[in-house]
Amino acid sequence: MIFERVKSEGLAHISYFVGSKKEAVVIDPRRDCEVYLDLARREEVHIKYVFETHRNEDYVVGSCELAHKTGARIYHGPGLKFKYGETLKDGQIFRFGNLKLTAIHTPGHTDESMSYALADSNVDDSDIMVFAGDALFVGDVGRTDLYGPKETRRLSETLYNSLFNKILELGDGVILCPAHGAGSVCGGAISEREWSTLGLERRQNPLLQKSREEFIRFKVAERLEHPPYFRKMEKYNLDGPPLLVNLPDPPALSPSEFKKHIEQGAQVVDARMPSAFGGSHIRCSYSIWMEGLPGYSGWLLSYDKPILLVLGNRKQLDTAVTYLIRLGYDLIDGYLCAGAEACGLESWYTAAHPIEHFGLLSVQELEERLNDSQNLIVLDVRTDKEWGEVHIEGALHIYVGHLEEQLDVIPDGHAVAVVCSVGNRGSLAASILRRAGHHEVFNVLGGMTAWNNAGYKITGV
Repeated sequence: MIFERVKSEGLAHISYFVGSKKEAVVIDPRRDCEVYLDLARREEVHIKYVFETHRNEDYVVGSCELAHKTGARIYHGPGLKFKYGETLKDGQIFRFGNLKLTAIHTPGHTDESMSYALADSNVDDSDIMVFAGDALFVGDVGRTDLYGPKETRRLSETLYNSLFNKILELGDGVILCPAHGAGSVCGGAISEREWSTLGLERRQNPLLQKSREEFIRFKVAERLEHPPYFRKMEKYNLDGPPLLVNLPDPPALSPSEFKKHIEQGAQVVDARMPSAFGGSHIRCSYSIWMEGLPGYSGWLLSYDKPILLVLGNRKQLDTAVTYLIRLGYDLIDGYLCAGAEACGLESWYTAAHPIEHFGLLSVQELEERLNDSQNLIVLDVRTDKEWGEVHIEGALHIYVGHLEEQLDVIPDGHAVAVVCSVGNRGSLAASILRRAGHHEVFNVLGGMTAWNNAGYKITGV
């Protein structure tokens, strides 16, 4: 048996490559699918089937891309009018090599959600693994709010039934293979531990310790963020996204070329770290640090406008492109670079193009300013959960993903010091404020982590 777990950093998405003898299947492939082709070549197998656990809402699924390159047949669950692939029946069985895969309809996260139980016929027909998609995670279960509040209770009831009457019934010794790990927006509290069995989850997963009514009440009350790009992902993953064939290869642009693209309406993403962005950046650019691209681009960037990149160095280009295309951002016009000696923002200001900057504060400077000034607003841009646990007394709270739509909440004529956990989201929020015309903006480096470590006064909800 061949088994490979493929994790996509940033989105905490996990896909699986499973094979036996000369045949293999892929479950929930990502769009940049060369990794599965490499595995197939290494193991000298043919990818026969692609199985989707559901219409994913947080990334562009790579099923069409992989099928285009391999001829594999695509399967997904019932209830949606997919424009590609084939619809499964509950209990449908597939065999490849010595392995048997059984499709199990496990609605709840979404109505078409499927799980796949894997058995090794070399031993017996007992299931050894289950690919549970977004139904069951390590330490958590899938969200049930994607259809809106009117449907949340129904989906919560359905998910409970799928978990206890279908998935857990496979047996305590079955290895759990979820579609996401910690950090995914598809769960509220997924464990950092990445391996588990159904028996461990039955005993240790807090959600599985609840009665049916307790479980339903908890899921109905659960509040998770719903990034606007989900709508684009849902459409792509229903209709089939545009084929890439190969990853985009954005060109290096000189400062004058870069400026021309901006004038034509392109949006600028600066992927450098907060301290560098605060010191100097191009007017109206977004500060989205490299590791933040998968999590925050979908809150802010338009799919209709080309993207320009400002990078710390040329080596970051492939990573940035990969992160963006996984979210369906294919219009990447280029990156700022005027040659090896001036690749990045230095080429911009060396060419005498104007730059902007905003203030950077240590927590010591923030504490001093709060004691001395009545004209400073502390804006906390962390999640509701983080805010509820601890925050600076008197601070204003707006999650960074909602900041652009709630700018009118921030009073005019005040300096704004932005706080997050360490300063990355703070830099993004500060860039949003500068784009909106707020001039006296500061990013607090170290954020609430440094504030707590300094022992300054805090409060909670």
